[in-house]
Parts: sequence; C-alpha cells; structure tokens
Amino acid sequence: MNTKNLITFKTILEAGSFQKAAEKLNYTQSTVTFQMRQLEEELSLKLFEKIGRKMELTQAGKDILPYVDMILQGAEQINNYGKNLSEIVGMLKISIPDSILIYVMQPFIRAFLHEAPNVQLVINSMQSGEISQSILDGTADIGVNCEKDHYPDTVIHERLGTYRVVLIAAPFADDKLLDFVTPHQHKPFSLICNEPDGYYQTELNKYLVEKDIILNPPMKVQSIEAVKKCVMNNLGIAIVPSYAIIEELKNGSLRAIKTEIDDKRYHSIYLYHKNKWQSPQMKLALKLLKQYVGIDS
Repeated sequence: MNTKNLITFKTILEAGSFQKAAEKLNYTQSTVTFQMRQLEEELSLKLFEKIGRKMELTQAGKDILPYVDMILQGAEQINNYGKNLSEIVGMLKISIPDSILIYVMQPFIRAFLHEAPNVQLVINSMQSGEISQSILDGTADIGVNCEKDHYPDTVIHERLGTYRVVLIAAPFADDKLLDFVTPHQHKPFSLICNEPDGYYQTELNKYLVEKDIILNPPMKVQSIEAVKKCVMNNLGIAIVPSYAIIEELKNGSLRAIKTEIDDKRYHSIYLYHKNKWQSPQMKLALKLLKQYVGIDS
C-alpha cells in the first residue's frame, strides 16, 4: 500500500477539500483525485461522496480512519528508529486558541525547533470550542486550550498553569460608566469578543446576568488583536486574558475595569487522544509545554 495516498487522504480531511489538500501538498488537484481513486480501488471502498458542492467522508472512510492513522504512525516509527531527537523527521500538529499562540507560545516553539530541527511543526489557531474536536478527529496531535468543565472520555487533559482575565475599556472611556459592581444598570457598551462561547466569556455573561447589568448587543471580531484595537478606539469593552494585555495596561492604551470576578483563576491545559501513539516529537512537545506554557499571570 502506498503511504503517499494515505497521507493525501489525511491531508484532505485536515484541509477540508481536495483543492486545499493539493495546495498544501504542492500537488495538482488532478493528482489528488487520481490518488484517491487509486486508494478506493485498492481498498474496494468508496471513501468520499459529493454532497452539494462539498466532498464528504463516507461511513466507510470514517471506519477506516483509525487504521490509516496506525499505518502512518507505524511508518513514522520505522523511519525514526534508532534516531535521536535532532535526527528524527515527521510532523507535529498542535491546535491552539489565538490568544495563547500569540502571547505565550514563542518560547515553546523556539525550544522545540532547537531540539527537533527536522520535524515540521504545524500550529493551527482555532476557536477554543473546536480544539477538542480536532483531537477526536485526528487533525491535531496535541491541543492547548483554556480549561472547560467537561471533556470526552477519550481525551486526556492535563493542567499547565493558571491565568486571570480582565475586563478592559479605552483609557478615555467615561469613568461614570465603568462601575461594573453595582447591580441593576444599563450600560451603553457593546461587549466585543472573538470567541462568544469561550469559557471566560461565558463566565462574564453569567456575572452580568447575576448583577442585572445590561449591555448593548455584542460585537464579534476575528481575532484578539482586533478585539484590543476596537476597545482602544472606545467601540466597546472586552474581557481578555491578562497575559494578552500586559504592555497595553503598562503604557495606558487600555484600562482595567473592576469586577467581582477579578481574582478568579482559570487553568490552561494540554490535551491529546488517549489512543494516540506518542511519537518522540510528541513526547518532547508535552515536556516543553509543561516547561514553557504554564501561564501564571
């Protein structure tokens, strides 16, 4: 069996389409289509079906996915047999929220690339609510996230560190409007966020309901950097991890708003599938995550 076809199969699932997989693998789309036709003929299975404009994985495709992972992992083990970390090759895929990637991960990346320079490190920024699914469907080897209440039984999760969150406003926002402790108020602010279902976002929403503090309709933007820029320009307020606004609080381009959840601590975690084979690069990454991504702020 040609492992290149299996790699292409996995890349289609990760990229979301034949075309994007072709771009990622530097193939033509016809090459990707040909490889999948070859694989389907070899297995006597239909792996994809067209639903509307999208190619979707068939049930047979879903059923064989664990076996594909096993074959590719076995090939990687053979290729790396007897090699030290500086010699091993392969790939490590990490899914992570925007905020942790931008403000916390650089020391980890530097250390990982120093110890395993021949491993391709693929870090995908995604919404925190999607990270568990990336572990379940195998599109990521490791997830880094803000801790939630529940995880599937098949997902191992370990705490890395703690962090606080801060409600922020523009430095020139009206002081009279920044009382978020007194109950029963209506504030002329929109709550700006990039992850409406994020864990600490949900906690703030609960706090506002308990306090009966009503805001204008919320605003969703693409990234935490966009959130900060909008708040700096007094377009609304936002709740963000304290590690993401250290410089802005120091230089006065943002200001903190006092709430009764200021001292609450949240946990950062890493997670992976319990049945996932831990390659040398994955073991290295888990070790370095504990060393460099234990956020305490």
